[in-house]
Amino acid sequence: MTKSILVTGMSGLVGSAFRKTCGDQYALSALNRSALQGVPVTRASLDDFEAIRHAFRDQDAVVHLAACITDSVGWPALLATNVEGTRNVFEAAVSAGVKRVVFTSSGATVSGWEATEPYASIVNGRYDEVGEIPMIDEAMATRPANQYAATKVWGEAIARHYATTHGLEVVCLRIGFAHAADRPESARQFSVWNSLRDVVHAIDLAINAELKDPFEVCFILSENRWGYRSIDRAKQVLGYVPQDRAEDHR
Repeated sequence: MTKSILVTGMSGLVGSAFRKTCGDQYALSALNRSALQGVPVTRASLDDFEAIRHAFRDQDAVVHLAACITDSVGWPALLATNVEGTRNVFEAAVSAGVKRVVFTSSGATVSGWEATEPYASIVNGRYDEVGEIPMIDEAMATRPANQYAATKVWGEAIARHYATTHGLEVVCLRIGFAHAADRPESARQFSVWNSLRDVVHAIDLAINAELKDPFEVCFILSENRWGYRSIDRAKQVLGYVPQDRAEDHR
């Protein structure tokens, strides 16, 4: 049976890539501020709970992509979309009986570690100064370097609350850096890059994976020689295997 999947922020970079790759695999609908051709769309702001809640009816899963991704938008926008809006997504999912939410968190939840060694040398391309790399995994303390990243830490926390309290299945994907050029273009990006193909692959796996626990957090990266975030959990829980390599773009 074809799964019905609601995607928030489908008109964005990742949402567009997901639709292009998986549009024939699922019955897709969108929760979006702007119009989209070819899919049912609920046009509403995430901070308006009553306006969005009907979009969640009869959905098997929700892929929550919509977010403000920079501090430059200002705190009111971050609060409305990333904090209140994310809470509303989980509340609406539970209210509608949705089984699973895939929440695109961010590797930025740990980017503050890049101010310390050896991560500072890695992201600045000083590879001759790097010895063994202590990989950061999901059990390590978060260290957000800005307000955007802090909202993603909060998103993971509220996701755990809904998984624990309401039995909702939630997979939080700590996505690395993905952009329209779809290739690393700086020393740091060679460490934290995600190809769009690998991001979409991870989301697809997260929708369908058989979970032992109702709440999971996984780092998602492409195969990066200088990556410092472990993707072992994603491999174990989701069966994730990166298809692209940062070093191929040197």
